[in-house]
Amino acid sequence: MTPVSAARACGIDFGTSNSTAGCLRPGLPTLLPLEDGKATLPSVVFFNAEEAVTRFGRAGLADYLAGSEGRLMRSLKSLLGSSLIDGRTEVQGRALAFRDLLAQFIGEIKRRADDKAGRSFDQVVLGRPVYFVDDDAAADQAAEDTLAAIAREVGFADVSFQFEPIAAAYHYETGIDREELVLVADIGGGTSDFSLIRLSPERARAADRRGDLLANGGVHIGGTDFDRSLSLACAMPLLGYRSQLKTGREMPSSVFFNLATWHTINFAYTRQSLAEQQRLALDARDEEKSARLLALLDERAGHWLANEVEGVKIALSGAEVADLSLDRLESGLVQPVRRDEFDAAGTPLVERVAATVAALLRDAGVAAGDIDTVFFTGGSSGIPRLRRAIANLLPGARAVEGDLFGSIGAGLAVEAARRYG
Repeated sequence: MTPVSAARACGIDFGTSNSTAGCLRPGLPTLLPLEDGKATLPSVVFFNAEEAVTRFGRAGLADYLAGSEGRLMRSLKSLLGSSLIDGRTEVQGRALAFRDLLAQFIGEIKRRADDKAGRSFDQVVLGRPVYFVDDDAAADQAAEDTLAAIAREVGFADVSFQFEPIAAAYHYETGIDREELVLVADIGGGTSDFSLIRLSPERARAADRRGDLLANGGVHIGGTDFDRSLSLACAMPLLGYRSQLKTGREMPSSVFFNLATWHTINFAYTRQSLAEQQRLALDARDEEKSARLLALLDERAGHWLANEVEGVKIALSGAEVADLSLDRLESGLVQPVRRDEFDAAGTPLVERVAATVAALLRDAGVAAGDIDTVFFTGGSSGIPRLRRAIANLLPGARAVEGDLFGSIGAGLAVEAARRYG
């Protein structure tokens, strides 16, 4: 591809956990520094009530964790394809449409990308999962259409899409010197996506790559699902999940599922939910656990707890035991979490991901032994049991780890230059 002196288009990876933007700039990094010199911008919006400002990314998360009053929103991408996308939420006493929330964040990505590149981008290639929604083509298309409309609303004149694992493949292809049959495993915050593709330096020069792509597959399982399973297994029981009421019934679980799921945490703070938990506390057999739950709800500390659980998940990628500290709720309260507990909690998720890979190979008519390389990308691809499951399916393939947070964005920038110049 002929180098460009000033790329007219950018690639944006709007991720469940982190987002990036990039363009081809000879002699300069592809990914643009979106926050504090870093290429990643955490997909976080914090409406700071004390200062009446909106903060994004690390700055927003830091405000929240420092105890500033306000409303934190995370895992925004999970709204696409869900029934919530047409709803509203209350922010600082006013109703905010979820579509407008996404527009604020994507508009902020564009503003920062324009600023760092020294130009305004009119064209964009956006990454998208293979499936926003499993087994519902109409809902999946509606999710893409919503994202395209938002991108145009924030200032992009031309909007197109590329599957995220294919974008990662193009980034990987820039560093190989021979032909390979590659399974790209993109395990992100919200989805696990796979592409089976032939790559080589010679094939990279072709404008039409449709013949090189043998199969795509995906399932709506990602890092936030592993967060939820770990939270329900190890954190929520400390707050009363699956404990009993004095009547002998089990404590209703909806508040625990809301607190364990990033994009529904704020639902636990509604007046109706708070009143329900206060009523149930009077009938709880385990008063200590119920008191912890009420303290968490009173402090609106759900995102803090989810952040602590996510930290334990990440730690267990390299350690056999990690401590979940709940000192904010009760002095000295620490729950050790073992790797095997995390593995057990995530077993149904791992099995579904492995089944997706097996089906992909079967549908493509490709034997496991024909795969040369598994290219891992996405921030959740480091989960040990998930990697082992994929390795067991493809024992002869070498495993290569890309930039877990940057490969897709860099590949989308390559695609943007191909499509728009």
